[in-house]
Amino acid sequence: MQRGVDPERLYTKPVVKGDIMRAFGIAEVVSSNSESLKPGQLVSTVTNWAEYVVLDASACRPIQPDERIGLRATHFVGALGGPGLTAYYGLVEVAGAKASDTVVVSGAAGATGSMVVQIAKHIVGAKRVIGIAGGEKKCRWVESLGADVCVDYKSPSFEDDLIKATDGFAEVYFDNVGGSILDLMLKRMKRYGRIAACGSIATYNDPGSQGIKNWFEIITNRIEIKGFIVTDAVEAGKAPAMVKAIVDKVKEGKIKIGEDSETVVPTKFEDVPKTFLMLFKGGNQGKLVTEIIE
Repeated sequence: MQRGVDPERLYTKPVVKGDIMRAFGIAEVVSSNSESLKPGQLVSTVTNWAEYVVLDASACRPIQPDERIGLRATHFVGALGGPGLTAYYGLVEVAGAKASDTVVVSGAAGATGSMVVQIAKHIVGAKRVIGIAGGEKKCRWVESLGADVCVDYKSPSFEDDLIKATDGFAEVYFDNVGGSILDLMLKRMKRYGRIAACGSIATYNDPGSQGIKNWFEIITNRIEIKGFIVTDAVEAGKAPAMVKAIVDKVKEGKIKIGEDSETVVPTKFEDVPKTFLMLFKGGNQGKLVTEIIE
């Protein structure tokens, strides 16, 4: 949907005017010609923005929620779906986070960022984890997930607070937002620091605001910035092992997934765009999920 971008430079075919909007979802099988999928089975698949869709059985991954450990169906599009895989792949493989690292993550109260915080603390065992989120409530939640401190980017003292939190600088920055926060973090990275470039939510709707003032920091401090797309890991067959690593920590009680880790919004089909736009206004904590209602 990005304006002014050459489609040849995008990682997937763009959605053009008149197309059905693309989206992952959790769906219930209502009719099936497949022996492997019976009516009533829940599946994770590409549903797009639709109330009903006809799919090949091979495109549907059966899921089994488990309320005993707080595992709900919607978590398969969040903590155990794309956001969880993105967090694991970006932090562990792309940035190469280690136990000796200080890790900073922006968008730390979002679907991916909240999982980065938990994976950094409870799987990698990073010595210090710093979150960046918007608002006191979200920051306290991020700290409850394992962040040593969470800095409020809406605070007038944000820049000073971030400088204080990153005293000694950081080895790893997981960037979900781009824009001015990325620019500031370039000055808070340790020499030879690594940045996993996951998203740029601050600039998606304002492509002209992507200028970086502190580019010279990359050169003088030999900072490595690597962009990535989680489908690279999925296509390489890495997803099952990553999901297992997360689920094992959920079962141990180390990684928290529950009602607090997602924002489920009951929505009439015609109002889906309104729910979607909440994402760009910080209206969600954890994964933003649209629940289609009659």
